[in-house]
Amino acid sequence: IPLPILFCDRDNCAIMPKKSQRRSNAPSLAAASTPYAKPSSAEASNGGGKGGNGVNLITPNTGLGQHFLKNPAIITSILQKTALQPTDVVLEIGPGTGNMTMPLLQQSQKVIAIEYDTRMVREVLKRTEGTPVERKLQIVQGDAIKTKWPFFDVCVANVPYQISSPLVFKLLSHRPMFRCAVMMFQEEFALRLTARPGEALYCRLSVNCQLLAKVDQLMKVGRNNFRPPPKVESRVVRIELRNPPPPVNFTEWDGMIRLLFNRKNKTLRSVLMTKPTIKMLEENMRTHAAMNNEMMDDGAKVVQIIEEVTGMEAWDGRRASKLDLDDFLDLLAEFNKRGIHFA
Repeated sequence: IPLPILFCDRDNCAIMPKKSQRRSNAPSLAAASTPYAKPSSAEASNGGGKGGNGVNLITPNTGLGQHFLKNPAIITSILQKTALQPTDVVLEIGPGTGNMTMPLLQQSQKVIAIEYDTRMVREVLKRTEGTPVERKLQIVQGDAIKTKWPFFDVCVANVPYQISSPLVFKLLSHRPMFRCAVMMFQEEFALRLTARPGEALYCRLSVNCQLLAKVDQLMKVGRNNFRPPPKVESRVVRIELRNPPPPVNFTEWDGMIRLLFNRKNKTLRSVLMTKPTIKMLEENMRTHAAMNNEMMDDGAKVVQIIEEVTGMEAWDGRRASKLDLDDFLDLLAEFNKRGIHFA
């Protein structure tokens, strides 16, 4: 996650030679070396602390993708979509200033909040201090992608764009299985999760997400509901893992999907008949034969198998951008049957 660019003030700037000293708003490398800098007096009066009405105006760190949801009606609507039970354990990723955290604490048994920004950790702890829900909150300070997740029933998150994709893949592979996740993403990313074959946004993420989970588009959230307003609109989606999961080796499945979607508008034959791909498949064939104590058939030629499979009526001239889940499952099974593996 890229660190924010912090602008220096008169007290914090490094001393420049007289020849180059001039008033400038250029970023200071010294100031940028730390994730968070002490706000200047101007920032403090304009939003670095509390406003005259007592409302928290802590400055969002847009370098970390922070855009605080400020509309209480949107927060209430998201909470309704989660259908929380009093016995639920909630995982909240990126609680920010705690606008969502407080009602989550009131409606659940426990909230485990993962927050990267130490300023936000202090802010959420301060909001719950001395309240009846204080004991129900557990905060983990760290990177949500690198941190090991505990057991939870429901996941709630307003996700920064930079970590949307790895976060979804981590969510899909999380065990033990959870009941649902209600998450807010930038609109284009959210639409990718439910894109269908033939649509411009249909991609590897679409296929993998729909294989492992049921995804529903819940609501659109305008940019003016955030502070500061982001450049794009947002959407809230609900993700429910398929239980039981599909009977497929996901590592090999993803190996094939990743390969085919590198050039999704090319024919399957064109994608698979490149020299690097053929070499990789030959190595995989030898590895699987050795692991299973099988003799490799000297007559088994990867190129020949690719020609045979992609020439079949079901896949002749087909492109990954137009194939659905069943097509991909059948394609993988056909290759496996002939000794071709993608992992």
